[in-house]
Amino acid sequence: MEQHRRRIDQVMDPAFTEGLDEIALDEIRNRRKMLDELDTEFSYYRRVLHGRMDLLDFEMRRRAGTESRSLIEALPEILSDGSASHTSNPLDRELSVDTPEFAGAGRREVDRALADDFLARLPFLQDSELVTIRDGLGAAEREVSDQRRAVYDAYEIITTELTRRYREGAADADELLSAN
Repeated sequence: MEQHRRRIDQVMDPAFTEGLDEIALDEIRNRRKMLDELDTEFSYYRRVLHGRMDLLDFEMRRRAGTESRSLIEALPEILSDGSASHTSNPLDRELSVDTPEFAGAGRREVDRALADDFLARLPFLQDSELVTIRDGLGAAEREVSDQRRAVYDAYEIITTELTRRYREGAADADELLSAN
């Protein structure tokens, strides 16, 4: 497998899931662990992006006159709506607040979108600026969702290979218990 700097690039490289039957069990488990970590990261990004989009959508409705409450009055409802979209996907994990990948602005679209301090400037932004920011958040969310889909696809392939090894006796499930 070609060396990539970003973990998502490794996952999206076809070599990540090719020839798994020739790869050591520990390496397959390491790849699955990386997929778990990426899913947690992407899940976090999506939740934050959706929260910001919900806040912008509310502000746009308020400015259009279809919403009479202030943002502060509606904030508990806006934020609680985001948690209702939580899925029961087995890849979902609790967010570790000390995970370094979640901090700071980088070169990725999602990093740039989340680094924008528009919430502090919300009352002063023009309507056209709200639309531009909303479009940027939407593009970042689509990119993260596409990457998360690639993680799910790879996870399914890796899990299928692990299951095959356990079923055929090429791996011992008791090893998992002693490794923890």
